[in-house]
Amino acid sequence: MNLISDRNPAPTLHPSTTPKTVLISGASIAGSVLAYWLDKFGFGVTVVERSGGPRGGGYPIDVRGPALTVLKHMQLLAEVRQQRLHTRRLSFVDDQGALIGALKMDDTESEEHDVELPRGALTSLLCGRTLGSGVHYRFNDSIETLEQDGDTVSVTFQSGEPQRFDLVIGADGMHSRTRELTFGPETAFSVYLGYCFNGFSMSNLLHLSHEAITHASPGRTAVQFAVDDSNSVHAFLVYASEKPTFTRTPDLSVQRNLVARLFENEGWIVPQMVQALRNADDLYADVVAQIRMPAWSKGRVVLVGDAAYAPSFLTGQGTSLAMVGAYILAGELASHEDVESACVAYEEKMRPYVEANQDLVDGGSSLLVPRTAEALNARNQMIAGMGGKEAGPAAEVQRSAYTALDLPDYRSWVRSTP
Repeated sequence: MNLISDRNPAPTLHPSTTPKTVLISGASIAGSVLAYWLDKFGFGVTVVERSGGPRGGGYPIDVRGPALTVLKHMQLLAEVRQQRLHTRRLSFVDDQGALIGALKMDDTESEEHDVELPRGALTSLLCGRTLGSGVHYRFNDSIETLEQDGDTVSVTFQSGEPQRFDLVIGADGMHSRTRELTFGPETAFSVYLGYCFNGFSMSNLLHLSHEAITHASPGRTAVQFAVDDSNSVHAFLVYASEKPTFTRTPDLSVQRNLVARLFENEGWIVPQMVQALRNADDLYADVVAQIRMPAWSKGRVVLVGDAAYAPSFLTGQGTSLAMVGAYILAGELASHEDVESACVAYEEKMRPYVEANQDLVDGGSSLLVPRTAEALNARNQMIAGMGGKEAGPAAEVQRSAYTALDLPDYRSWVRSTP
């Protein structure tokens, strides 16, 4: 659809300095939003993705605030809302499974500013907007090396093929290969938040439906999340640790054994969850961390989403930051004469919003994984006394951070269709 009227023709991209060919590393949320808008703005876009196609499945995520406006501009908001998960409540239980308290989750009024849906559903919708367009995808491939040479970046793919681009954008997640090749090791930018998590699928032993249940002891939390009426649930085992306590091994056997020892004395149905973790073929284990960088660009390489500013799942804002950042980066690249000024404008607009949302992490950790018996008792008393309502002050702080950005409208830069 042509968003430009005859009376408001599209501005002309600056041909001498604006990058014409762009490589995006990563076809997930940030990468797909970038590919859509850069293609609309007239760039030649290639996306490299190590998986064999758009990734389906995945745990529930939230889209909030200005990220919903991005979806609206992409004419995807109605389709995303059709995929909305109607989670009814989040319950908190003790060792015997007795209810401590519950929070009401399904509020029809919240749909205007918060949509929860499966991560895979959102990724498929976003990627589907560019499949069959001018965007070129390289699935089952990744960046092996990159070297900046004046006005271009020389890239060698894992498949062995070399290619030059005017710009490379890393949208490849918290453990970004693009960031490592350009800025150095992840340890310089990763801020460990004191927790490790394990996510996997398991049988729906409690016959849950559109709800989540969590059990906690000091420094240990177990969660089961049923997004529908299926026979399986998303399961999470999260624990506090002063230092990261696992290494990434191909079979994750070290992590499985470690978690089994850490949770061996837990009540509720945690023993069954540990056994399911031991046998899970979809186990994903990682640290809870944020990425904090003094700059998100270097020459003709720039980062977006978790690669640049992962906020951690404790904030619930990773998806929204990725979408908003991708939209703003694409718009600034289209509307500036050179990469450097575009990246400066991108950071000026995004950094305050990113920092406001990264600062939400403290509230998320105290609710989900209280570290001490005192903190756990205080959390349980708060939950028991809420009567199914939101916590007022914390909710106000969160909503303020979610909406702490006036989203620019770059649609006048969309190229007219022939």
